[in-house]
Amino acid sequence: MCGIFGIVKKEEDNLGEILIGAAERLTYRGYDSVGMATILDGVIDLRKDVGKVDTVAEKYNVAEMRGQRGITQLRWATFGAPSQVNSQPHLDSDGSMVGAHNGNVVNNIELRQQFIAEGLTVRSENDGESCVHAVERYMKKGYEIIDAMRLAYGDLKGDYAFVLTPADDDKLYALKKGSGLVVGIGDDFTCISSDLPSILPLTREVLRPQDGEIIILSHNSVEVRSVSDGSFIERDPETITESMDAVQKGGYPHFMLKEIHEQPQVARELHHLLDDSPELDEIVDQMRNARNLYLVACGTSYHASLAGSVSLAQLAGRAAIPVLAPQFMPQYAPTVNHEDVGIFVSQSGETKDVLNALEAAQEKGMTPYGIANVIGSTLTQYTNSCLPLGCGYEISVPATKTFTNQVYNFIYLAYKLAGKDTNALKSVPELMEATLEMVADQVADLASTLDDVQDMYTLGYGATLPIALEGALKLKEITYAHCEGMLSTEFKHGPLSAVTENYPIIFVAGPNDIPLIISGINEVTTRGARAIVIGPDDERLRANATEMIVIPDAPEEINALLAVLPLQLLSYHMSVARGYDPDFPRNLSKTLTVD
Repeated sequence: MCGIFGIVKKEEDNLGEILIGAAERLTYRGYDSVGMATILDGVIDLRKDVGKVDTVAEKYNVAEMRGQRGITQLRWATFGAPSQVNSQPHLDSDGSMVGAHNGNVVNNIELRQQFIAEGLTVRSENDGESCVHAVERYMKKGYEIIDAMRLAYGDLKGDYAFVLTPADDDKLYALKKGSGLVVGIGDDFTCISSDLPSILPLTREVLRPQDGEIIILSHNSVEVRSVSDGSFIERDPETITESMDAVQKGGYPHFMLKEIHEQPQVARELHHLLDDSPELDEIVDQMRNARNLYLVACGTSYHASLAGSVSLAQLAGRAAIPVLAPQFMPQYAPTVNHEDVGIFVSQSGETKDVLNALEAAQEKGMTPYGIANVIGSTLTQYTNSCLPLGCGYEISVPATKTFTNQVYNFIYLAYKLAGKDTNALKSVPELMEATLEMVADQVADLASTLDDVQDMYTLGYGATLPIALEGALKLKEITYAHCEGMLSTEFKHGPLSAVTENYPIIFVAGPNDIPLIISGINEVTTRGARAIVIGPDDERLRANATEMIVIPDAPEEINALLAVLPLQLLSYHMSVARGYDPDFPRNLSKTLTVD
């Protein structure tokens, strides 16, 4: 995710304070490290380190930094662990140009090797440095900076945006390809940022670059040029009237809703990361050859692991044992050895129960791998290698985008293990976008009829059981109503006694399990229940359900991933309707670091 900000002033100014303020307003985009660079009389002053804005600013006396141009970056680590050398901004080989980026350059490793072979000075593992060198390599061949950026655009694969400036120039240069970028226009300055919160305290006149555009900022002008042919592009600025709070949430009323709608994009970015992962083949080989394979997690991550175990079995014929982390120690740890492989899953990488299970597994010789969102977390340090989630900072306590990317990770692993072409998964983000658009009104209407409901069930089968469990958890977390998720065929073994007239039961239907789901529907509707079905448009389901939330047709493993989206939206709308804040539910925290 990361966050960048750059500014060009007419005269030399105390830019340190401006950069600190901009960085503080972008903290929600990353907190692994922060750095600032200013340019004064052709000299670059660069100060950066691991830590949060206030810590680094105080340590390096950033407030004293002066110049006519300045850049700051908030890092969310993806390539390279959090460290001072991996912190941004980055210098070119001889320290005559400085820049920073947001996003993921997925061919970073390949590019670094090329730069080293060409004699460029590569100091870090970070893909932000690759953006600087990608421009530098062409400038060293005699190209002007605009043409160098155009050529670099073709070399840098992935979704990203970057800003840079040569020390002997008086302008900032930026490029957009997939990641957010906004320009601010003031009386005697221009600025550019990943997001509006860092701009709006300075000016409300903004210009929005599009993908494939180069932006040239002077203190009194903004030029936009096409990457494809270098031609000038005319674009009028706009005036922002929204409050700062609304802007930070991307115009959404809550972070949860924003993060729900970010899921297609972060899935797209994760696919790029996995395609370029140097650890993936090793992990897949170890999974294939393991005596036993365990997927160890808690809460939402456990539901993702359950989904992963189904995908691995159905797609690759590989049995995997999903297990709640605290139960791993008494039930499985005494039996494991060096022939076994564990995949430990945690959004934060700091969940104490997961770390305890990891320690117990390592003591018995198990080979451990991880899946985590926070690079540099304890989990990433103590597993053999760790696959990323690439979600950026998830602010809302209820997990949404980290769950879907965990599930996506497992589907990708299953495809690799089965020898299937992972390019087939590139359609998933588009299917997620279509789902969110398709179900928006359906879910809002449904939520309005459940205002006073305090007890319900979500039922699934096969690939949709983990989705039913996750949907129930979301409803419990933020509506404070009781909702129990379970296997649809188990409902008749006791819980059926709870059914009364209009009792709401949500069935999550997969394309291969419709007859079993219909059987479950009829068991409850004959007793007066309200059977709500989430699934593909199927005449059999429509004929038997009380009502339906229709999602796009997709293979079973993808159907399950799509089906969680309406459940996330339903819990959100019900929470808001009840007057609760879905971002910060009572009694809960984002990360549980205690036993």
